[in-house]
Amino acid sequence: MEKLKNYIYGEWVEGTGTGIPLYNAVTGEQVAVSDTEGLNFEQALDYGRTTGYKNLSSMTFYDRGEMLKKVALYLLERKKKYYELSYKTGATHVDSWVDIEGGFGTFFTYSGLAKRMLPNTPFWVDGDTQKISANGTFLGTHILTPSEGVSVQINAYNFPVWGMLEKLSTSLLAGVPSIVKPSPFGSYLTNAVFQDMIESGILPEGAIQLVCGEPGNILDYVKDGDSVLFTGSATTGRKLKSLPSVAGNAVRFNMEADSLNCSILGLEAKPGTPEFDLFIKEVRNEMTTKAGQKCTAIRRIIVPEHLIGDVQNALSKALDQTKIGNPLSRETKMGSLVGKQQYEEVLRKVNMLKSETELVYDGKHELVDADYEKGAFMSPKLFLNDKPFEKNISHDVEAFGPVSTLMPYKDAEEAAALAKRGKGSLVGSIISHDENFIAETSWKMASQHGRIFVLNRDNAKESTGHGSPLPTLMHGGPGRAGGGEEMGGLSGLHFFLQKTAIQGSPDVLKAITKIYQQGAEKKFSDKHPFQKYFEEVEVGDSLETAGRTVTDADIVNFSNVSWDHFYAHTDATSLSGTIFDKTVAHGYFILSAAAGLFVSGKKGPVIANYGLEECSFFKPVYAGDTITVYLTAKEKINRGVKGRNIPSGVVKWLVEVINQRDEVVCVATILTLVAKQSPFIDLNVKNVQKILSGLTESTPSQWGKMSPQQMIEHLDQALLVSLGEPEADKCFTPEEHLEKWQDSLYNHRAMPKEFTAPFLPQDGSLPDPVHKNLDAAKQSFIDNLKRFVVYYKENPQAEHMNYVFGKLNKEMWELMHKKHFTHHFQQFGLI
Repeated sequence: MEKLKNYIYGEWVEGTGTGIPLYNAVTGEQVAVSDTEGLNFEQALDYGRTTGYKNLSSMTFYDRGEMLKKVALYLLERKKKYYELSYKTGATHVDSWVDIEGGFGTFFTYSGLAKRMLPNTPFWVDGDTQKISANGTFLGTHILTPSEGVSVQINAYNFPVWGMLEKLSTSLLAGVPSIVKPSPFGSYLTNAVFQDMIESGILPEGAIQLVCGEPGNILDYVKDGDSVLFTGSATTGRKLKSLPSVAGNAVRFNMEADSLNCSILGLEAKPGTPEFDLFIKEVRNEMTTKAGQKCTAIRRIIVPEHLIGDVQNALSKALDQTKIGNPLSRETKMGSLVGKQQYEEVLRKVNMLKSETELVYDGKHELVDADYEKGAFMSPKLFLNDKPFEKNISHDVEAFGPVSTLMPYKDAEEAAALAKRGKGSLVGSIISHDENFIAETSWKMASQHGRIFVLNRDNAKESTGHGSPLPTLMHGGPGRAGGGEEMGGLSGLHFFLQKTAIQGSPDVLKAITKIYQQGAEKKFSDKHPFQKYFEEVEVGDSLETAGRTVTDADIVNFSNVSWDHFYAHTDATSLSGTIFDKTVAHGYFILSAAAGLFVSGKKGPVIANYGLEECSFFKPVYAGDTITVYLTAKEKINRGVKGRNIPSGVVKWLVEVINQRDEVVCVATILTLVAKQSPFIDLNVKNVQKILSGLTESTPSQWGKMSPQQMIEHLDQALLVSLGEPEADKCFTPEEHLEKWQDSLYNHRAMPKEFTAPFLPQDGSLPDPVHKNLDAAKQSFIDNLKRFVVYYKENPQAEHMNYVFGKLNKEMWELMHKKHFTHHFQQFGLI
């Protein structure tokens, strides 16, 4: 039987012991063996702290976000084989989708957050700068850097893929190397996904390691700077947290443990209401999805006492209709538990629940294409606790399977009290259309819950469900649930980051943070900052504008244009008792006038105003005052761009407006979208002629079979097609891929070297020369380039077919030619 290999210190290593046999949860057949015997865990941790930390922490947050996206795309292309393995764990197709593609989705989400919100630096400035001294020469701020250690991640068996990827999404983005330790059960699926992550070659050496089996004494070697993330039982978690190596070395520890989650049906939600139906559906789903093996599953069903019978009957009918069996069957809606061992454990907990509460539903389901003896199948079980404030077993014992308990309540006070008797939960839900009931119950139960999910007719269509943790929201809970926090958007990274206070002068803080600080040295140049591409802009680039004297006419005209007739701008007789001496200029007029002073009218790399982050007005501006503006590049934010958007970044500009007395009257931070410099040549005729002057008949090709003349004639033909001479008769790209191909014209990725043009002979032969020699071909090409420029000036709305990209307009043809010319000029070493 195949042994699952472990991936440590950069190589695949097989354990030396007999290992743990792993079985198909549906058929009982052995699938693999997990074995960690003989592994050098001390060496593995040291390898992560050295090689892994060096490689990951030196990357920027932005680049690590791009890395997550590439890994997720690579795995997504190979998802079919993961589904085949997931079925062996007893998971249905829907269960598997949540686990597999939900895991990939977490990587995608964090990649997007990084590219929108995190800096292109290896550190992250956290919060605003604090002015510590009176004159502003001594400032303070905080930076976040990757904690110098390795993260040991111990995962549960219920989500072999998502469990691994949701932890890695934050640790890898934070720049901290990780050792993944999945539960042995289902680890053959984790192993398959992990193998592909390594084979992709996307992750730097040492970023991730895998221990597939028992953890052995791995935690004996953790040190200060390391972290441990644990998902499993609270009992085991507490033991690990109290280990001398963990407690004695200040090792960061995050635990997600047992959770007796509840769902509360509103007092008004009687049979026949949308909320009653939604409640029955939600509870059934949470009892049967993953066969109830979810840390977020509903274990306690809290129902108005007058509706207990109705809910029991409706839920029993819904469970009766849930077909159980082989996940490969389309009929199956609930699969098996992960194995016989887990079945016995759930059965033990069921018997404990029977000691105090009544089993009111135990469906005797006939299995679909499966056998109770061979597989680890369990029918759903519903208990009734008729006195939930006296019988505590329902609040103490969690059967980690398709098991839940009904319990009655009288009012919102009792509902919240019962919810809190779980002693700390990952999630509690309220299904009601009564906003007062929801509000009162939710805040009262919030102290014992990590998440509160409210469902009703208004959000049902778009709701993600009670049991679905989301990457952008915190996953964790207080008390029994472990007291930990995972995901939660960017806050999930803080666990892996060291927060450090930085103090110094404005110039020092600017040098450290790469963000301009007020009072730091400004850099003035003849080139207007708005005429610089994103790559050219440097933090501290500044512009001092001319002055503008504000007039009474300015104030009156702005009132008329804006319709802002606030008395302070228009009525001099109403100013007694105010802070103003006379009618004052509008604050937004000052900001608009400042923009008029600092913008560059000439077209350049600045694409658009992207927003206004902060704006404060400190002194009134009256008619007769003269304002001057200092514009300074404050911060640069790299930006991922999709679709047909120009590759660009965001530049934050500090706008300081002063009056004739050198008093600051307004300070604002504006954002502009600034284009990145294109790596492709411009369609400038003189520039193209200059480049072609270096091309001769003997110029060698770097790749492909084209001669210099064939290359020029090929480009010439592309120009003619863009003029409709001749009009291309077809596009060879399938319709479903056309949008993606057209979008690619806008990005800065070069055309592939090995691309077989579909409109050329498939045997690889090239057309015969059209012109008598290379010089004649060059002249024809230049003439047609001139015609192209003039044609689209005269016909800006014209569109013509391209053989690969479909029908293109003026902008798209320009982008295509820029890429195409660059591609072939590089082919012959001309640029």
